[in-house]
Amino acid sequence: MSLPAPRPDLAALDGYHSPQLSVDVRLNTNESPFPPPPAFVDAWLGRLADAPLHRYPDRAAGALRAGIGAHLGQPIERVFAANGSNEVLQTLLLAYGGPGRSALVFEPTYALHSHICRITGTGVRTGERTADFAISPTEARVLIEAERPAVVFVCSPNNPTGTVEPRATIEAILAAAIDHGPGLVVVDEAYGEFADFSALELVADDVPLVVSRTYSKVWSLAALRLGFCVAPASIVEELDKVVLPYHLSTATQTAGVAALDFRAEMDARVEALVDERHRLAETLTRLPGLTVYPSGANFVLIKSDGDGHALWERLVARGVLVRDFSRWPRLDDCLRITVGTPEENDRCIAALRASLEA
Repeated sequence: MSLPAPRPDLAALDGYHSPQLSVDVRLNTNESPFPPPPAFVDAWLGRLADAPLHRYPDRAAGALRAGIGAHLGQPIERVFAANGSNEVLQTLLLAYGGPGRSALVFEPTYALHSHICRITGTGVRTGERTADFAISPTEARVLIEAERPAVVFVCSPNNPTGTVEPRATIEAILAAAIDHGPGLVVVDEAYGEFADFSALELVADDVPLVVSRTYSKVWSLAALRLGFCVAPASIVEELDKVVLPYHLSTATQTAGVAALDFRAEMDARVEALVDERHRLAETLTRLPGLTVYPSGANFVLIKSDGDGHALWERLVARGVLVRDFSRWPRLDDCLRITVGTPEENDRCIAALRASLEA
């Protein structure tokens, strides 16, 4: 007896994978190298101990959304929260993508944008980035006019390149989406706190712009899976219609609210990681055989003059794991290094130096 087949359009789809290996220094998944502050853990568990676990969580996540809104200077009506920013993106595509509609991405970029498009039945249209991995506003306008996408994805800082799109580029893409729409512009700011510009300041109830963020990086809560977006209130209402009921657990909501009391610690971590990113990048530029790309995120992309995959293997042999993009389209011989603790970064630098000499 045969089992039923999945949807035909999913037959050739690969799952999303980030391989893990047992090494001393793991700098491959852009997590925070620091655990949450112990005081936060105590505060979160204390609140959770009083939670009615036999009841469903707050379906509207009211306290969490209000807290995020206050933190960002946005009304609660513009805030939507979900299980990681990936669920935010999936919910957006469930509401605004789907069969007969398409989304535009600019490659190379975050692989899950295209992946989530495909699992929601949304067509994928691809634009190319420039040689320095930026988006050309002129090229973007031409593509938006030709393709009329329902959604335009802009990842800034871009993963895996670290590129930060300037305000002028975001405004140009928004203008094109308005002129040739209706289309929604989604700026994925999973690493937004590390950059010097955020599209959050452009969000308004009459502008087709959504900005997504996550608690995984600077809040050190990757294990709890919490993300959110800021969007026009009418778009948040549509997202509430398609998301599963009670999708955000009480434990996650409580952690998100408690974390907001530790914003000073978050800001200090951002400052420390940006300082380490500068130190790491400056040191790597002095190593022969490497190109180091500018980054506004918590990682640095490098390109080897030789075989990038072989370099990755030599790093693993020395106990350092980074992300291997060396065989990805448009990223030949490139590796992405998450900024770790000063000690981890020193280990990575030493391993790279020895690997290049080898």
